Parts: sequence; structure tokens; C-alpha cells
Amino acid sequence: MADIIQLLPDHVANQIAAGEVVQRPASVVKELLENAIDANASHIKLIIKEAGKTLIQVIDDGVGMSPTDARLSFERHATSKIRSAEDLFKINTKGFRGEALASIAAIAHVEIKTKQESEELGTSILIEGSEVKEQEVVVTPTGTSVAVKNLFFNIPARRNFLKSNTVELRHVVDEFHRVALAHPDISFAFYQNGSELFNLPSSNYRKRIVHIFGKKTNEKLVPVEESTEVLKINGFVGKPEYSKKTRSEQFFFVNNRYIKSPYLNHAVNAAFEGLLKSGHHPSYFLNLEIDPQSIDINIHPTKTEIKFDDEHTLYAILRAAIKHSLGQFNIAPVLDFEHESSLNTPYSYKDKAAKTPVIDVDRTFNPFEKETPVQKSGGMRKSFTKAPTADWESLYVGLESKGNKTQASYNEVSFESDTKSPEIFESQSDMDVTKTTYQLHHKYLVTTIKSGLVIIDQSRAHQRILYESFLENMTVNEAVSQQLLFPITLNFTPSEIEMLKKVKDSLEQTGFLFASIKKEQLIISGLPINVQESEVVIVLEQLLSDLDADVPDASFSAVDLMAQSMAKSLAIKTGQRLDEQEQNHLVNSLFACKEPTVTPTNKRIFITFQVDDIDKKFM
Repeated sequence: MADIIQLLPDHVANQIAAGEVVQRPASVVKELLENAIDANASHIKLIIKEAGKTLIQVIDDGVGMSPTDARLSFERHATSKIRSAEDLFKINTKGFRGEALASIAAIAHVEIKTKQESEELGTSILIEGSEVKEQEVVVTPTGTSVAVKNLFFNIPARRNFLKSNTVELRHVVDEFHRVALAHPDISFAFYQNGSELFNLPSSNYRKRIVHIFGKKTNEKLVPVEESTEVLKINGFVGKPEYSKKTRSEQFFFVNNRYIKSPYLNHAVNAAFEGLLKSGHHPSYFLNLEIDPQSIDINIHPTKTEIKFDDEHTLYAILRAAIKHSLGQFNIAPVLDFEHESSLNTPYSYKDKAAKTPVIDVDRTFNPFEKETPVQKSGGMRKSFTKAPTADWESLYVGLESKGNKTQASYNEVSFESDTKSPEIFESQSDMDVTKTTYQLHHKYLVTTIKSGLVIIDQSRAHQRILYESFLENMTVNEAVSQQLLFPITLNFTPSEIEMLKKVKDSLEQTGFLFASIKKEQLIISGLPINVQESEVVIVLEQLLSDLDADVPDASFSAVDLMAQSMAKSLAIKTGQRLDEQEQNHLVNSLFACKEPTVTPTNKRIFITFQVDDIDKKFM
């Protein structure tokens, strides 16, 4: 039998490795930015076109590479950080696996220009699909410029799996945020299709957070700092009142490397226990310094997941540090055993006995006597009697009191009342109608039908009613707005403002009116008729949360998602009491919908019980 096992060609092996390292344009951005940081760059510029599908270019002013190093950097498992297996447990740099550039070159057109400071001329290399097309000497500034064009040009199937430009750009921005936050001492610039999205100067950690997430973020931050033999923590957490429905402002950095750790995230949530609203998540920007030998960062191709030797200790320290900061800055409630100095008894009253208060009542006071000052003994008090301006009998002048006329006059008193008009409908007592809709535990509505009874989830039913109403307004363009006497000003991060700009037209079709949309501020001058001013923040936060979780590709799905989000945030909640009229209106409106059986997210709204099914229960 012939041998069937064979070695894969290099270009195929590179494409398989690229499947692990390069999942989307954001993966390329991460690897190139980390290489620039490892090159000791102080200024890094990121340029992308069409969310990275057409071009991703990173320009830095680092140490650069020699012609030999530039050529070797595109070989598999070529790295400058590792010499032996022991070095894997002493890593403090970013790119060390030696697969990033080789994987990227296997699935894209790559052009690199690099020069060392000691050299007069640099090197330019052009690679297409792992094949070096040309290498020449060029004039270029000190540092390195890597341009990745036409990503997945030779793997059309992988390119078809990419999402819309909006989705891919969001992932690129997320990776840019993670790298920029980990290195506030490096200045970053970010350009998309020729327009500047971010220009971050070199600064401290707090200013870097403010530059990325907006000026209003500064007042939300609570510093966290702790130093132990095992772990050093520094960074910030957000105040509980500024918590969000999304996890977009949650960042862990271990030795200046962004990581994802559900275990450490649970420690933060435990520290905020009892301080957050239901469904909200805390914001945090925390740097952890740990001995590199106590962690393993080589368990995931993208190096975003790591293993800790002693997770329980890290959990306890992190939770205690955050709790201490929240209490220290009067964010969390604490027991205060200190005395308020103003409540202490003065020293001059130390030996004095307490006196019982005495109440003196003037029993001779008569309100019908003429006003005459009465001097009491000791000259301490004066009593006055009030003299009326006329005899009190004058108040009843005109009332006859002869014989039984007075009694008769009282018996003949008539009262004004509304004129009775014939009722359109018979009263309930006349019709002898019994109540047919009941509210159960302020959550379900129970109503009868011919064949039995129906139990309706009131919150889900209201979601369906509002959803169809909003969807009709957004598609037919018949929304009605109510003008605000005083416009509402709201603050969001630049990324959130960009998301709201993309759905601005759909929001206006629902009834929202915007006076202006600035980089970090939104001014609303009109609202839909069924949205209260107090609900605006809730509606927009829920919308941003849904958009962040599922950014739609097509305009119709965007409208559908907005209608779902607004219906979810404005629907009546479980626990809300409804009177009989509201119950009946909700039931009638539900069964007037086109699809009354399920919510917009395909959850069951009601269940039915047939009389036969109920009869079987008694057998």
C-alpha cells in the first residue's frame, strides 16, 4: 500500500496558520501595532481603507530592521524574542510567536519599508501570497512602514465571511483602543478613508482614557491602587451611577497586554455587589503587574487569554482593592463611627442639671372680650383679648328666626348638581357584567375565551404592540413628534456618537428630533409622543447596547433592530400594576397585532388552557 502521509507545502501551511492568527482586519491591526511597540516606537500611525479590507498600514519611528532581518521576518517561526524554551516563561514583549507576518503575507499583498538609524538607505520588500516579488534599496525615514493590501485576496471563501464595513471598523477601533490604553506613553494617530478618527498624544493613563472615551469620562473615574508581593494593581473603575448596559468599557491589562478573563471580571462584579442596577455592568481600566514566570500567555493564538498560577489570590486582592477604593472615595456606603463635633455638649454645660420645660396656659383668655393688655407678675408676659370690630350678632343679620320658619327654611335647602343626561351605554350594574380580565402577581394577565382561558405575559405583550407601532412609523414615515420646551443634552463617547449618527435617520422616523450632534454631545429637541423625557437615556442606552451586540448589515435589519430595542426599553415591566381598563386595552391591542403569538425576538407571549384540559385535572 502506498504511503498516504505527506508534508504540506509552505504556502498551504502558512494559510492554515493564518486561519488561527488572522480572523479579520482587526487581527492584522493588532499584530502590526504590537510589532511597532516592540520596536520601541514613540509615534505610531494607523491608516485603513474600507475597514481594512483594502488597506491596513502601520507607520512607526522605531529602531527599524536590517535587510536580512526584514527578509527573515516573513519566515515562519522567526522571532527575535526567544532563544530557548525557558524564554517562553519570561516574556514581557508583544509579538514572540513568529507567525504574524508570515501568516499575513500568505493571504495578502504586503509591502514593507524599513531603515535603521545608523543606515543611510532602507529596504523595501514586496510579497504576494508568501512569494517575494521584489526587494530593493529605497530612501525611507527611520523606522518601519508595513502596508497590507487586499486581505484574503487568494482565499475568496474567507473574504466572504467578513461582515459589513461598519462591523469590521468597530472591531478595528476596539483593537486600537486596547493597544492605545496599554501604552499611554506612546502617541497614536488613526485615519479611516482619509479622515482622522483619533489623535492621541503621549500622556498619563487618566488622560489617555479621557482622550479616547470623552471629556465627561474624567468625572466618572475612581482610582484603584494596590501593591503586594504577588500583584500590583493600578488603574481606574467607573462610579456605579455611570454603569452601562454594555461591556464596552471593561479593560484588563496584564504586564501591558490586553487580556480577557471571566474569572477576574467576576471579582470586579463582586466588589460592586449591591451598587449596580440590574442588567448594568461596571466600567474598569485596570493594569495588573505579575511576575511573568507565574503566568502562561502561550495558550491562545491571539494571546488574549492567559493562565495564572494562583487565581484565587489574585481574585481576593483585586476584589479587596476595588472595594477599598470605592469606600475610600465615598462611593460605597460605609459604617462611620466618628462623632460630629457640632453635636457634642459644650464644656460650660458639663455640671449643669437638665431643666424640665414648663408650659404656662392663660385660662382667663376670652376671644370675645375687648382687646385689653393684661400685665402678669414679673412683667414677663402679656395677654391680649381680641375685640371684634362689630357685635358678633351682626354676622347673622338677614336670617329670619320667627316661629318655625327657620326650621322650614333649612328643610327646603337645595343643592346644585350636574344635569343628568341619558347614558350612551348601560351601567355595569344594569348589564350585570362580571370582570373577565385579571392580573396575576403583577406579571401575567388572565382572560377568558370561548374554549377556556389565556395567560398573557404583560411585558412581552407590550413589547409586541410597541414593536409593530415603531416599525410602521419607521417604514411608512408617519411618526409624530412632541417639541421640547427645553432641549435635552446628553453626553456619549465618540464611538457611541458614531453609532448614533448611522441610525439618525431611522430615529428621526420614529419621532426623535436632533438639534445638533457633536463629537461627544447629543442635543435632542423633540421626542416621539409615547416617550417621556425621563425615558430618553434608557431608550438610547438600550439601543446602543443592542447595536453593539449585533450591528446590522442591511438597512431593513437596522430598522428592525431599532424597533426591537425601543420596544424592549419602553415596554411595561414585570411588577407593574395595571387597572382593569389598562388590562383590557393591552389584551385588545395585542390581538389586533399582525403577529400576536411571539415577541420580536421569537419568545412566546401567551399560553392557552382549554376547558377539556382543565376538566382532566379534576379526574
